[in-house]
Amino acid sequence: MHKHHTFTGLISGLTAAAIWGGMYVVSKVVLEVIPPFSLLTIRLIMGALVLGLVVYFRNRRAGTALNITKDFFWTSFLVGFVGYGISLGFQFVGTKLSTASNGSLVTSATPAFVLLFAPFLLGEKPTTRRVIALVLSTLGVLAVIDPRTAELSPSLFWGNMSLLAAALTWALYSVLVRKVSKSSDLLTSSTIMLLGGLPTSIAFSIWEVNTQGIGIITPGIIGGLLFLGIVSTAIAMFLWNYAFAELPAAVASLTFFAQPVVGTLLGWFFLSEQITSLFILGGVLIGIGIIIASSE
Repeated sequence: MHKHHTFTGLISGLTAAAIWGGMYVVSKVVLEVIPPFSLLTIRLIMGALVLGLVVYFRNRRAGTALNITKDFFWTSFLVGFVGYGISLGFQFVGTKLSTASNGSLVTSATPAFVLLFAPFLLGEKPTTRRVIALVLSTLGVLAVIDPRTAELSPSLFWGNMSLLAAALTWALYSVLVRKVSKSSDLLTSSTIMLLGGLPTSIAFSIWEVNTQGIGIITPGIIGGLLFLGIVSTAIAMFLWNYAFAELPAAVASLTFFAQPVVGTLLGWFFLSEQITSLFILGGVLIGIGIIIASSE
Protein backbone atom coordinates (compact mmCIF):
# COMPACT_ATOMS: atom_id res chain seq x y z
CA MET A 1 0.00 0.00 0.00
CA HIS A 2 1.24 3.48 -0.90
CA LYS A 3 2.19 5.29 2.33
CA HIS A 4 0.42 8.58 1.45
CA HIS A 5 -2.79 6.85 0.35
CA THR A 6 -2.71 4.60 3.42
CA PHE A 7 -2.40 7.59 5.75
CA THR A 8 -5.11 9.71 4.09
CA GLY A 9 -7.40 6.66 3.87
CA LEU A 10 -6.92 5.86 7.57
CA ILE A 11 -7.46 9.48 8.65
CA SER A 12 -10.62 9.64 6.51
CA GLY A 13 -12.06 6.44 8.00
CA LEU A 14 -11.16 7.43 11.57
CA THR A 15 -12.64 10.93 11.10
CA ALA A 16 -15.90 9.50 9.73
CA ALA A 17 -16.17 7.01 12.60
CA ALA A 18 -15.30 9.75 15.13
CA ILE A 19 -18.06 12.01 13.73
CA TRP A 20 -20.58 9.15 14.01
CA GLY A 21 -19.34 8.40 17.52
CA GLY A 22 -20.09 11.99 18.51
CA MET A 23 -23.38 12.11 16.60
CA TYR A 24 -25.29 10.22 19.30
CA VAL A 25 -25.79 13.26 21.56
CA VAL A 26 -27.11 15.48 18.73
CA SER A 27 -29.32 12.69 17.33
CA LYS A 28 -30.84 12.07 20.76
CA VAL A 29 -31.97 15.71 21.03
CA VAL A 30 -33.28 15.94 17.44
CA LEU A 31 -35.07 12.55 17.62
CA GLU A 32 -37.25 13.86 20.44
CA VAL A 33 -38.80 16.22 17.87
CA ILE A 34 -38.37 14.46 14.51
CA PRO A 35 -38.99 10.67 14.11
CA PRO A 36 -36.04 8.52 12.86
CA PHE A 37 -36.97 7.92 9.20
CA SER A 38 -38.08 11.54 8.75
CA LEU A 39 -34.72 12.62 10.17
CA LEU A 40 -32.93 10.19 7.85
CA THR A 41 -34.82 11.62 4.84
CA ILE A 42 -33.75 15.17 5.79
CA ARG A 43 -30.14 14.01 6.32
CA LEU A 44 -29.99 12.20 2.95
CA ILE A 45 -31.49 15.14 1.02
CA MET A 46 -29.16 17.65 2.73
CA GLY A 47 -26.15 15.39 2.27
CA ALA A 48 -26.89 14.81 -1.44
CA LEU A 49 -27.44 18.56 -1.99
CA VAL A 50 -24.12 19.46 -0.33
CA LEU A 51 -22.11 16.84 -2.25
CA GLY A 52 -24.02 17.67 -5.46
CA LEU A 53 -23.05 21.34 -5.15
CA VAL A 54 -19.39 20.36 -4.56
CA VAL A 55 -19.48 18.17 -7.72
CA TYR A 56 -21.13 20.99 -9.72
CA PHE A 57 -18.63 23.69 -8.70
CA ARG A 58 -15.64 21.35 -9.03
CA ASN A 59 -16.61 20.44 -12.60
CA ARG A 60 -17.41 24.06 -13.47
CA ARG A 61 -14.01 25.15 -12.22
CA ALA A 62 -12.27 22.42 -14.16
CA GLY A 63 -14.40 23.18 -17.23
CA THR A 64 -15.55 19.56 -17.55
CA ALA A 65 -19.06 18.31 -18.20
CA LEU A 66 -20.80 15.99 -15.73
CA ASN A 67 -20.81 12.57 -17.36
CA ILE A 68 -23.27 10.22 -15.65
CA THR A 69 -24.16 7.11 -17.63
CA LYS A 70 -27.32 5.13 -16.88
CA ASP A 71 -25.22 2.17 -15.72
CA PHE A 72 -23.10 4.35 -13.38
CA PHE A 73 -26.21 6.00 -11.88
CA TRP A 74 -28.05 2.77 -11.12
CA THR A 75 -24.98 0.96 -9.78
CA SER A 76 -24.28 3.81 -7.34
CA PHE A 77 -28.00 4.15 -6.51
CA LEU A 78 -28.33 0.43 -5.64
CA VAL A 79 -25.17 0.48 -3.49
CA GLY A 80 -26.67 3.46 -1.65
CA PHE A 81 -29.95 1.57 -1.29
CA VAL A 82 -28.09 -1.25 0.51
CA GLY A 83 -26.30 1.18 2.86
CA TYR A 84 -28.82 3.92 3.51
CA GLY A 85 -32.09 2.26 2.54
CA ILE A 86 -31.65 -1.17 4.12
CA SER A 87 -28.79 -1.00 6.65
CA LEU A 88 -29.77 2.25 8.37
CA GLY A 89 -33.41 1.07 8.37
CA PHE A 90 -32.42 -2.10 10.23
CA GLN A 91 -30.33 0.01 12.61
CA PHE A 92 -33.27 2.27 13.52
CA VAL A 93 -35.63 -0.67 14.05
CA GLY A 94 -32.98 -2.56 16.02
CA THR A 95 -32.18 0.40 18.27
CA LYS A 96 -35.90 0.89 18.95
CA LEU A 97 -36.57 -2.79 19.74
CA SER A 98 -33.30 -3.48 21.59
CA THR A 99 -30.94 -1.40 23.80
CA ALA A 100 -28.16 1.11 23.06
CA SER A 101 -25.48 -1.17 24.59
CA ASN A 102 -26.68 -4.09 22.45
CA GLY A 103 -26.52 -1.78 19.44
CA SER A 104 -22.86 -0.94 20.13
CA LEU A 105 -21.99 -4.59 20.68
CA VAL A 106 -23.74 -6.08 17.65
CA THR A 107 -22.69 -3.40 15.15
CA SER A 108 -19.06 -3.90 16.22
CA ALA A 109 -19.26 -7.13 14.17
CA THR A 110 -19.21 -5.02 10.97
CA PRO A 111 -15.42 -5.33 10.30
CA ALA A 112 -15.64 -9.12 10.68
CA PHE A 113 -18.41 -9.19 8.06
CA VAL A 114 -16.26 -7.00 5.78
CA LEU A 115 -13.53 -9.66 6.00
CA LEU A 116 -16.21 -12.17 4.97
CA PHE A 117 -17.40 -10.28 1.86
CA ALA A 118 -14.05 -8.90 0.62
CA PRO A 119 -12.68 -12.18 -0.87
CA PHE A 120 -15.87 -12.84 -2.87
CA LEU A 121 -16.63 -9.32 -4.13
CA LEU A 122 -13.13 -7.82 -4.36
CA GLY A 123 -10.81 -10.81 -4.53
CA GLU A 124 -9.02 -9.52 -1.40
CA LYS A 125 -7.83 -12.58 0.47
CA PRO A 126 -7.72 -12.30 4.30
CA THR A 127 -4.03 -12.31 5.28
CA THR A 128 -2.79 -13.58 8.64
CA ARG A 129 -1.80 -10.03 9.60
CA ARG A 130 -5.30 -8.69 8.85
CA VAL A 131 -6.97 -11.49 10.80
CA ILE A 132 -4.69 -10.82 13.82
CA ALA A 133 -5.43 -7.07 13.51
CA LEU A 134 -9.18 -7.78 13.42
CA VAL A 135 -9.01 -10.08 16.48
CA LEU A 136 -6.97 -7.53 18.48
CA SER A 137 -9.24 -4.61 17.50
CA THR A 138 -12.40 -6.63 18.24
CA LEU A 139 -11.06 -7.53 21.70
CA GLY A 140 -10.31 -3.84 22.14
CA VAL A 141 -13.83 -2.77 21.19
CA LEU A 142 -15.30 -5.42 23.53
CA ALA A 143 -13.24 -3.92 26.36
CA VAL A 144 -14.45 -0.40 25.43
CA ILE A 145 -18.17 -1.23 25.26
CA ASP A 146 -18.10 -3.97 27.95
CA PRO A 147 -20.34 -6.86 26.78
CA ARG A 148 -21.51 -7.40 30.39
CA THR A 149 -23.94 -4.51 29.83
CA ALA A 150 -25.63 -6.37 26.95
CA GLU A 151 -29.06 -7.92 27.43
CA LEU A 152 -30.11 -11.14 25.73
CA SER A 153 -33.69 -11.48 26.96
CA PRO A 154 -36.18 -13.09 24.49
CA SER A 155 -38.15 -9.82 24.29
CA LEU A 156 -35.14 -8.17 22.60
CA PHE A 157 -34.63 -11.00 20.06
CA TRP A 158 -36.04 -9.20 16.99
CA GLY A 159 -34.25 -6.01 17.94
CA ASN A 160 -30.93 -7.87 18.20
CA MET A 161 -31.59 -9.68 14.89
CA SER A 162 -32.31 -6.34 13.24
CA LEU A 163 -29.03 -4.91 14.59
CA LEU A 164 -27.17 -7.95 13.24
CA ALA A 165 -28.78 -7.39 9.82
CA ALA A 166 -27.68 -3.73 10.03
CA ALA A 167 -24.04 -4.74 10.69
CA LEU A 168 -24.12 -7.31 7.88
CA THR A 169 -25.62 -4.93 5.29
CA TRP A 170 -23.34 -2.02 6.28
CA ALA A 171 -20.34 -4.32 5.72
CA LEU A 172 -21.77 -5.31 2.32
CA TYR A 173 -22.34 -1.62 1.45
CA SER A 174 -18.76 -0.71 2.43
CA VAL A 175 -17.25 -3.49 0.30
CA LEU A 176 -19.47 -2.52 -2.66
CA VAL A 177 -18.25 1.11 -2.32
CA ARG A 178 -14.69 -0.12 -2.88
CA LYS A 179 -15.82 -2.13 -5.91
CA VAL A 180 -17.68 0.85 -7.47
CA SER A 181 -14.94 3.40 -6.68
CA LYS A 182 -12.39 1.49 -8.79
CA SER A 183 -14.15 2.55 -11.99
CA SER A 184 -15.95 5.80 -11.15
CA ASP A 185 -15.65 9.28 -9.67
CA LEU A 186 -16.09 8.83 -5.93
CA LEU A 187 -17.64 12.24 -5.21
CA THR A 188 -20.35 11.88 -7.87
CA SER A 189 -20.93 8.26 -6.89
CA SER A 190 -21.25 9.18 -3.18
CA THR A 191 -23.88 11.82 -4.06
CA ILE A 192 -25.99 9.28 -5.97
CA MET A 193 -25.55 6.72 -3.17
CA LEU A 194 -27.21 9.12 -0.70
CA LEU A 195 -30.20 9.34 -3.08
CA GLY A 196 -30.37 5.53 -2.98
CA GLY A 197 -31.62 5.63 0.60
CA LEU A 198 -34.57 7.93 -0.20
CA PRO A 199 -37.22 5.49 -1.51
CA THR A 200 -37.24 3.57 1.80
CA SER A 201 -36.77 6.56 4.11
CA ILE A 202 -39.51 8.64 2.41
CA ALA A 203 -42.00 5.74 2.53
CA PHE A 204 -41.41 5.18 6.26
CA SER A 205 -41.28 8.89 7.08
CA ILE A 206 -44.73 9.47 5.51
CA TRP A 207 -46.09 6.75 7.81
CA GLU A 208 -44.22 8.23 10.81
CA VAL A 209 -45.48 11.78 10.26
CA ASN A 210 -49.06 10.51 9.88
CA THR A 211 -48.91 8.39 13.05
CA GLN A 212 -46.54 10.36 15.32
CA GLY A 213 -46.33 13.85 13.86
CA ILE A 214 -43.39 16.24 14.24
CA GLY A 215 -42.60 18.33 17.33
CA ILE A 216 -41.75 22.03 17.58
CA ILE A 217 -38.77 23.04 15.41
CA THR A 218 -36.58 25.40 17.43
CA PRO A 219 -33.31 27.13 16.31
CA GLY A 220 -31.47 24.44 18.31
CA ILE A 221 -33.17 21.67 16.31
CA ILE A 222 -32.30 23.46 13.04
CA GLY A 223 -28.66 23.63 14.21
CA GLY A 224 -28.79 19.91 14.99
CA LEU A 225 -30.24 19.16 11.54
CA LEU A 226 -27.48 21.18 9.85
CA PHE A 227 -24.83 19.24 11.80
CA LEU A 228 -26.45 15.87 11.02
CA GLY A 229 -27.05 16.71 7.35
CA ILE A 230 -23.76 18.41 6.48
CA VAL A 231 -21.17 16.99 8.91
CA SER A 232 -22.56 13.53 9.80
CA THR A 233 -23.95 12.76 6.35
CA ALA A 234 -22.28 14.71 3.51
CA ILE A 235 -18.78 14.91 5.03
CA ALA A 236 -18.65 11.71 7.11
CA MET A 237 -20.27 9.47 4.47
CA PHE A 238 -17.89 10.76 1.80
CA LEU A 239 -14.86 10.25 4.10
CA TRP A 240 -16.01 6.68 4.86
CA ASN A 241 -16.37 5.97 1.13
CA TYR A 242 -12.95 7.55 0.50
CA ALA A 243 -11.35 5.26 3.12
CA PHE A 244 -12.77 2.20 1.36
CA ALA A 245 -11.69 3.54 -2.04
CA GLU A 246 -8.09 4.05 -0.86
CA LEU A 247 -7.52 1.07 1.47
CA PRO A 248 -8.09 -2.69 1.32
CA ALA A 249 -11.58 -3.29 2.76
CA ALA A 250 -10.28 -5.29 5.75
CA VAL A 251 -7.99 -2.40 6.76
CA ALA A 252 -10.54 0.40 6.18
CA SER A 253 -13.18 -1.46 8.20
CA LEU A 254 -11.06 -1.35 11.38
CA THR A 255 -11.44 2.46 11.53
CA PHE A 256 -15.10 1.74 12.37
CA PHE A 257 -13.93 0.92 15.90
CA ALA A 258 -13.18 4.60 16.57
CA GLN A 259 -16.95 5.08 17.00
CA PRO A 260 -17.43 3.63 20.52
CA VAL A 261 -14.12 5.15 21.67
CA VAL A 262 -15.19 8.69 20.66
CA GLY A 263 -18.68 8.10 22.09
CA THR A 264 -17.23 7.11 25.46
CA LEU A 265 -14.77 10.03 25.49
CA LEU A 266 -17.58 12.50 24.78
CA GLY A 267 -19.69 10.89 27.51
CA TRP A 268 -16.75 11.44 29.89
CA PHE A 269 -16.22 15.03 28.74
CA PHE A 270 -19.83 16.25 28.60
CA LEU A 271 -21.72 13.89 30.90
CA SER A 272 -19.00 13.18 33.52
CA GLU A 273 -19.20 9.44 32.78
CA GLN A 274 -16.30 7.41 34.16
CA ILE A 275 -13.41 6.15 32.06
CA THR A 276 -12.30 2.72 33.22
CA SER A 277 -8.94 0.98 32.87
CA LEU A 278 -10.77 -1.49 30.59
CA PHE A 279 -11.60 1.41 28.25
CA ILE A 280 -7.93 2.49 28.10
CA LEU A 281 -6.82 -1.10 27.42
CA GLY A 282 -9.48 -1.38 24.69
CA GLY A 283 -8.40 1.85 23.05
CA VAL A 284 -4.76 0.67 22.99
CA LEU A 285 -5.74 -2.72 21.46
CA ILE A 286 -7.82 -1.01 18.75
CA GLY A 287 -4.88 1.29 17.95
CA ILE A 288 -2.43 -1.64 17.74
CA GLY A 289 -4.86 -3.54 15.48
CA ILE A 290 -5.15 -0.60 13.06
CA ILE A 291 -1.34 -0.11 12.98
CA ILE A 292 -0.75 -3.85 12.30
CA ALA A 293 -3.32 -3.91 9.47
CA SER A 294 -2.14 -0.70 7.82
CA SER A 295 1.58 -1.45 7.94
CA GLU A 296 1.24 -4.47 5.66
